[in-house]
Amino acid sequence: MSENIEIRTIISNRNINQVSDSPVTDPAAGAKGLEGSNAFVCQRSKLETKTSALKKSSRYRSRSLSASSTDSYSSGSSSDEDDVSPREKVQTNSAGTSDFCVRNITQHAFGRREIEIAEQEMPGIMALRKRAADDKPLKNAKIVGCTHINAQTAVLIETLAALGANVRWAACNIYSTQNEVAAALAEAGFSVFAWRGETEEDFWWCIDKCVNAESWQPNMILDDGGDATHLMLKKYPVMFKMIKGIVEESVTGVHRLYQLSKGGKLTVPAMNVNDSVTKTKYDNLYSCRESIIDSLKRSTDVMFGGKQVVICGYGEVGKGCSQALKGFGCVVYVTEIDPICGLQASMDGYRVVKLNEVIRNVDIVITATGNKNVVMREHMDKMKNGCIVCNMGHSNTEIDINSLRTPDLTWEKVRSQVDHVIWPDGKRIILLAEGRLVNLSCSSLPSFVVSITSATQALALIELFNAPPGRYKSDVYLLPKKMDEYVASLHLPTFDAHLTELTDEQAKYMGLNKAGPFKPNYYRY
Repeated sequence: MSENIEIRTIISNRNINQVSDSPVTDPAAGAKGLEGSNAFVCQRSKLETKTSALKKSSRYRSRSLSASSTDSYSSGSSSDEDDVSPREKVQTNSAGTSDFCVRNITQHAFGRREIEIAEQEMPGIMALRKRAADDKPLKNAKIVGCTHINAQTAVLIETLAALGANVRWAACNIYSTQNEVAAALAEAGFSVFAWRGETEEDFWWCIDKCVNAESWQPNMILDDGGDATHLMLKKYPVMFKMIKGIVEESVTGVHRLYQLSKGGKLTVPAMNVNDSVTKTKYDNLYSCRESIIDSLKRSTDVMFGGKQVVICGYGEVGKGCSQALKGFGCVVYVTEIDPICGLQASMDGYRVVKLNEVIRNVDIVITATGNKNVVMREHMDKMKNGCIVCNMGHSNTEIDINSLRTPDLTWEKVRSQVDHVIWPDGKRIILLAEGRLVNLSCSSLPSFVVSITSATQALALIELFNAPPGRYKSDVYLLPKKMDEYVASLHLPTFDAHLTELTDEQAKYMGLNKAGPFKPNYYRY
């Protein structure tokens, strides 16, 4: 795809009849999944106990915040200490509209400044916005978005709108929303339903408000974890069949899509951008390599030199975390189930162990598997005093948090997203973000890397929305290699990088098109 790529213009406008579905049971209550299938079993309902319930417990005590915690990223502008639920407030933006629900609309100016800062560090998505704005390749697209809501996501949302889309957005994580950014989006006229510290009921209510709105028939889904897809499929099945395509960016969500496809329950095309090279390498490896350090430092002020760390999982996220912590002088252990990943870890200089072999001695435990029940109560019972426990995988199921909510243990809130869990003998572990994504809950992601992911998501939406009938069937597809390479090319000018061009003779010898793609789909970068 040449640098002056022409973004695919929309195909003929189609008249979509308004579809009305009568809601069925709340997906959060559906423990048996969809029509008996395990495809979209909602694990949040059992594992995300409301913080408010903890505060009422006699075994929970709150410490007064130190100056450092008051100034921390998590507890400043994105405070979740307001006792009044946003659902109980009546708020309007400057235009007089109220089709949104955020913590405090008056924070919009602060949020707008954060968005402007992010734009400076997101050259790829901004370049895509500039190149495709005239063509409006997403004209008539009505997108339901369910992702983390932060300054970087706001740049993506405003880019999609600039390309012609009409969007409604909710958060995929109850603790990663930047309240001031959500306020800025609401002030700009976007229907955003999200705030930091939502309850589980709030979480599903927000997604439902995005899906089911008056004079609104969504035709695209951009998902992170599969929750919007799950809700629409379970609660609004007729509406779901009108969807032209789903774009999913997480391991968990992609796994669920493949389960749906295998069970014959995926009735629309879906694009797996999680396994695109630009997502896997950059968002998972390079981003996590930086954000794990940032999140641990901001939340615990820990000194890394000489600390013993065990990282559960040596995929791209585990690789990035391992590299960063090793670089700071940590002794790093890795747990793995895959012999290939285990051999990679060994060749990279890490000890591959079973968790029980090192759990008594390590200072930091990080999960990065995307699985469930990786760190159990039996492991936490054996941990040393002061051990830090956190999760870098998308799902909050990796650490068995429910096993810690027992009468014999005391929870002590230190600062936002930081809890001491205290055993009867006085031993305590430091639990971050209650087992949710620590880098998005306790810090932030590098905007440049998010620019790569956002550009990938935007191109996937454009591809699915404009694809002629029959190109994509009701299955899960990888992002075309050509688009992966185009996303990378959008970001090379930032580094003043100049690619070598193949001669005609070289291209013929290699059997390649001079403009790419340059690698086969099976190539492993």
